[in-house]
Amino acid sequence: MSRPIAVGVDGSEGSLAAADWAADEAARRGTALRLVNATRWAEHQLQAVKVSHEDRAGGAEGVLDAVEDRVRARRPGLTVTSHEIEDSPAGVLLAAGSEAELLVMGSHGLGSVGGFIVGSVGQEVVGDAAGPVVLVRPDGRDGAAARKVVLGLDVRDVRNELLEFAFAYAALHDIPLHIVHSPPAPFLHRHDAAGATPGTDADAVALSGAVRPFRDTFPAVKVSEVSAPGRAAGHLVEAAGDACLVVVGRRRAAKGSHIGSVTHAVIHHAPCPVAVVPHA
Repeated sequence: MSRPIAVGVDGSEGSLAAADWAADEAARRGTALRLVNATRWAEHQLQAVKVSHEDRAGGAEGVLDAVEDRVRARRPGLTVTSHEIEDSPAGVLLAAGSEAELLVMGSHGLGSVGGFIVGSVGQEVVGDAAGPVVLVRPDGRDGAAARKVVLGLDVRDVRNELLEFAFAYAALHDIPLHIVHSPPAPFLHRHDAAGATPGTDADAVALSGAVRPFRDTFPAVKVSEVSAPGRAAGHLVEAAGDACLVVVGRRRAAKGSHIGSVTHAVIHHAPCPVAVVPHA
């Protein structure tokens, strides 16, 4: 039996958008949906304002019941379970993600400089999760009208986990896949022995070579490739303007959380849901 899709819910606008996205994805994949909410006693609270665990649990139960009703109405027949767990939010989400096919979270909305706010919990989970994490925006844009998946790929460090995830998602949703590679801008007047400018033709050839085995595995997926020198994050955010999902990678660090600069920029500025796929 396939593993469920897990989604963190806390009643916020972002988590409701995440629950809707996760319910749609679970229904399409024919798997169950697991709703999780974290409660934890705050030891540092003043005694006069301290909230009991019973009150916290009761509030969580109310949130979970409301979200469960929402997703059942949205996707009748979907298998849904709800779990209130006494632990830190990051701990609850990481544990849920380790047992899920996919972990879905909401972001907090627009920040003052025009990007999306991804809080400390979200960044910790994205940095430490064992499997893919999808961040969903709270503005109601779920990508339903968009008709492509965007994948950011570095042909100098190709990771099959990213290609597998992006191709499988595109195949499942029957939509095209647009792959973007952004080599460093070439130095002025610098050419290799064959006369080619580094970061142009050679990168395009390398990109096609990296993608070819997955084209063969997923022949129904329509694929476009672009090798565009410059800022990778900028190209990906621009491409995300009419996408339903952007797929980026995150290297598994030996110690502590690690989110690369490109992935960090994309999760804060792409206007559509973003999938962060960990790799070795």
